[in-house]
Amino acid sequence: MKLGFVSAILAELDFEETIGFASQNGFACAELMCWPVGKAERRYAGVTHIDVTAPDDKSTEHIKNYAKSKEVELAVLGYYPNPLDPDAEKRAFYAGHIKKTIDAAAKLGVGVVSTFIGKDKTKNIKENLGLFKEVWPPIIKYAEDHGVKIAIENCPMYFSADEWPGGVNLATTPAIWRQMFDIIPSNHFGLAYDPSHFLWQQMDYIKPIYEFKDKIFHAHIKDAKVYADKLNEVGVMATPLEFHSPKLPGLGDVNWGKFISALTDIRYTSSICIEVEDKAFESSLEDKQKALKISKKYIGQYLL
Repeated sequence: MKLGFVSAILAELDFEETIGFASQNGFACAELMCWPVGKAERRYAGVTHIDVTAPDDKSTEHIKNYAKSKEVELAVLGYYPNPLDPDAEKRAFYAGHIKKTIDAAAKLGVGVVSTFIGKDKTKNIKENLGLFKEVWPPIIKYAEDHGVKIAIENCPMYFSADEWPGGVNLATTPAIWRQMFDIIPSNHFGLAYDPSHFLWQQMDYIKPIYEFKDKIFHAHIKDAKVYADKLNEVGVMATPLEFHSPKLPGLGDVNWGKFISALTDIRYTSSICIEVEDKAFESSLEDKQKALKISKKYIGQYLL
């Protein structure tokens, strides 16, 4: 397994500075954010370390050569919008930018693009699967044609008032994954697996690794802490951040020994990227970089 980090937490740094930090601190790879240049839609969004809207041969070669010179693999390109948004114009824009990210991945020799399926929060699961059947087959076909895999993260995305109560990402449970993969049975369509989201939903985050072993293209290393006293006050129907917090690995409730063990069981050898969303480490760039170093040291005990 190649240990890296999700670059969203280093929004203050440009591409070269981000890769430089990865190199200086012994990270083998990185997931680089590829949001459209502009204002962020939410926390950890809107970060652009690679601008996929204006690629040319010169910039592509620079990105490849710079990463190679620093011995950091560009493992994944990341962009996390809502491609099933009820607004058809927004859906089209998001799908178009995913395709631009696929184009960039193909040119850069990056094998995986990580993203969300999206969801219309006003519709039920069956209705969203119908929308998924319309929107996603052309995107996956485009990825296939370009030799790129699409990895879908399992974050429910209903943390803020505008996302509540339905959430804006459909791909949140094994039951839904099975239906998605039946609709699009492609070897280029799989998962970016994050155990923390299963943990706060009170789900088994180990068992699915075995069932979906051939579909795990990428993994996020993020922990979560569930506060029992808060959960007892608000219940599972509350917005999730009322009873849990994202934490650095080792500072939450995920059993990382069991998680890494399961990945070794299935002979997983691709990227695992630390995703920092711990508010206790966000007061400065120095704190964010410290968070990545602490996380690397903790996860490193399970890796060579």
